[in-house]
Amino acid sequence: MSDMPEPDRTRARALAAQSRLSGDPTGWFDQLYREQEDGKQVIPWADAGPNPNLTLIEGAGKSALIVGCGFGDDAEQFASWGFETTAFDVSQAAVRACRKRFPESRVNYVAADLLHPPPEWTGKFDLVIEIYTLQVLPQELRPQAIRGLAGFAKKGGRVLVIARGRDPEDPEGQMPWPLTRRDLDEFTQLGLQEESFEDFFDRESPPVRRFRAVYLK
Repeated sequence: MSDMPEPDRTRARALAAQSRLSGDPTGWFDQLYREQEDGKQVIPWADAGPNPNLTLIEGAGKSALIVGCGFGDDAEQFASWGFETTAFDVSQAAVRACRKRFPESRVNYVAADLLHPPPEWTGKFDLVIEIYTLQVLPQELRPQAIRGLAGFAKKGGRVLVIARGRDPEDPEGQMPWPLTRRDLDEFTQLGLQEESFEDFFDRESPPVRRFRAVYLK
């Protein structure tokens, strides 16, 4: 993949701030996707393809859950790798976009909230994929979100997390807020085992520090 320029996050940050002040810290996602639906180019994380930091994962016949699926590119990638794939987003508009883009898809696209997930998803999936969702949630909501992620995985299942990374002494900056290792330690505190952890810089321009980790339940 060629180097990618830094996207414009102005509108997303404004909506996120307004939503947080109103007491609905995830409500801005649907508004942002509805604006995109109306023809405005406002989704800063739309890559028009699978996330460039994904690596090939074998999983024929296994179940996968894509968290915060956006426009569905990652979900379609996992389905092409042979996973029985469910993908969800808190935004109804995002789910509509996925179904419109991939009308013949094998992916089950669903509108759902990571902070209040369907109870029938507990312990259901072989692989849970979380890419760039934790980093757009306020710090105080991350432990609840991580409990949800861990809860989706069945015994022996795995959780893949890809997020911006920073050291604890680094400033948090603006949304998307980079995570620290301490944030991700919530997984091990919930009893999951850290199978792998990578700390690297991607190919954006300028490069962005990323964490890529896998946890075994």
